[in-house]
Amino acid sequence: MAQMVRQSLVKFDAPLCETIVDTPKPKGAEVLLRVERCGLCHSDLHIQDGYADIGGGKKLDTTRGMTLPFTLGHEIAGVVEEVGPDAPKDLIGKKKAVFPWIGCGVCRDCQNGDENLCAKNRFMGVSIDGGFATHTLVPDAKYLLDYDPLPIDMAATLMCSGITAYGALKRLAGLSRQRNILLIGLGGVGMMGLSIAPAMFKQKISVADLSASARDAALKNGASFAYDPSEADIAKRIIKETEGGFDCIVDFAGSEKSMAFAVSVLARGGKIVVSGLMGGQFSLPMVQWIYKRMTIEGFMTGTLAEAKELMTLARAGKIKPTPIKEEPMKEAQKWIEQLRAGKVVGRIMLTN
Repeated sequence: MAQMVRQSLVKFDAPLCETIVDTPKPKGAEVLLRVERCGLCHSDLHIQDGYADIGGGKKLDTTRGMTLPFTLGHEIAGVVEEVGPDAPKDLIGKKKAVFPWIGCGVCRDCQNGDENLCAKNRFMGVSIDGGFATHTLVPDAKYLLDYDPLPIDMAATLMCSGITAYGALKRLAGLSRQRNILLIGLGGVGMMGLSIAPAMFKQKISVADLSASARDAALKNGASFAYDPSEADIAKRIIKETEGGFDCIVDFAGSEKSMAFAVSVLARGGKIVVSGLMGGQFSLPMVQWIYKRMTIEGFMTGTLAEAKELMTLARAGKIKPTPIKEEPMKEAQKWIEQLRAGKVVGRIMLTN
């Protein structure tokens, strides 16, 4: 039997190891995909650590229900190699991107199309084995999306950083007040947000990041203004320049400092969507919440329907590709370390 090679999590808070097992056989509506690309995401680091920082020295356990060895990786694209008896045979040989935010299929959220909210989820690379391998088993053919004529790297990133950025921006699109927009944090998801925003909003897009190289990259990729949140009196300057602050803010960092900055530059009646997972705690005087009439919404990943909307936008040429760097799958651990050290701009795409 053919074998598959995986970059496996064999122990929490320890480097990935290469493991070799028999390639699984798809059952029912399952599909076996030969992985050509899998993106490296910041959330992979939390899963490897076995926890996420929730501030005040407290940690959120991310090991619940996980069996080791485990295969990380959820931004997956490749070629269908084999299908189960209940999946369409004509899929074999087709190039597909994978929607990884898969629910149990039976709960209230799943029935409502909100599989990404499912408490008994089967998120690929999070709850079930993902794409840091030569092959991966997708629970159902319906989670495969056509991506032609997009480059494969872009198709893979759309399924996490893309759908996260798109979904977060979509939660601002219906607001009656959207005079201006600020994106905070220019990692893989923030850069993707900057690519998608012009397809959804007419306004100029401003960005903020502590890294000068990230700000430069953003200005080259379409941002109109780039701010350094650590600059002295930056909030006062922004409030003055924008005549009252920003109506729409997405915090793609999700740390105590990024949120404090977001609130300091938010206009009255404005909204902040938080989709970053850097961690920590955030507190706000109740009076300020009411006085500013602010809305804060948490957001993580999107639905299968939103993934299809985003893919349609991208295939129509409405979204600019983000900076992506290809590296060999066997070097997954090396690039995890680089990402941890903050030495990655854009997205690392692991290749087989």
